[in-house]
Amino acid sequence: MNIADLRKSYEKAELSESASHADPMRQFEQWLQEAIQGEVPEPNAMTLATVGSDLRPSTRIVLVKGFDERGIVWYTNYASRKGQELAGNPFAALQFHWVELERVVRIEGVVEKVSDEESDAYFHSRPLDSRIGAWASPQSEVIDSRAVLVTNAAKFGAKFLLQPPRPPHWGGYRLKPDNWQFWQGRKSRLHDRLRYTLRGDGGWLRERLAP
Repeated sequence: MNIADLRKSYEKAELSESASHADPMRQFEQWLQEAIQGEVPEPNAMTLATVGSDLRPSTRIVLVKGFDERGIVWYTNYASRKGQELAGNPFAALQFHWVELERVVRIEGVVEKVSDEESDAYFHSRPLDSRIGAWASPQSEVIDSRAVLVTNAAKFGAKFLLQPPRPPHWGGYRLKPDNWQFWQGRKSRLHDRLRYTLRGDGGWLRERLAP
């Protein structure tokens, strides 16, 4: 098989100005709900892109855990590579790719930590194994073997039993969007692509981009 010959015709839907929301958050909510209802695998999975002090970009998959008019929220280890990069450069980009629906959403903006109260509430809603795992994994650090993680999990499990507190190095981030793009695959590569840009008055400018 020649990878250059792999092609797909996109014909499931369309995205028009008249049928899309003026508020990009509402458009995102609609598409996310349609991805959930369509039983797309892991519809809440998104790519997070950050840039380090060396100006090299890096990406990873994280899970969106909340969104409202304030922005998009996820949780992670503050000491991880992404945490360190966000500490030095608080701008980031997110991308959702719902393959089965032939849709992509791209979001850019500034990132800030959520409040301790929000992080505490979400942390204590997680399964016990996940809460212990937040203590056990020195995320992004080099470890000798998987045994390090297993040993750490056993140690912190014995220490905290059923009530592990939220680690000080773990919590939430919120990206406050100033730029959105919604992409809907179309036939003959004439895809639909709408961009929303935040205006100075707090409203949104919606424009169509060539695909």
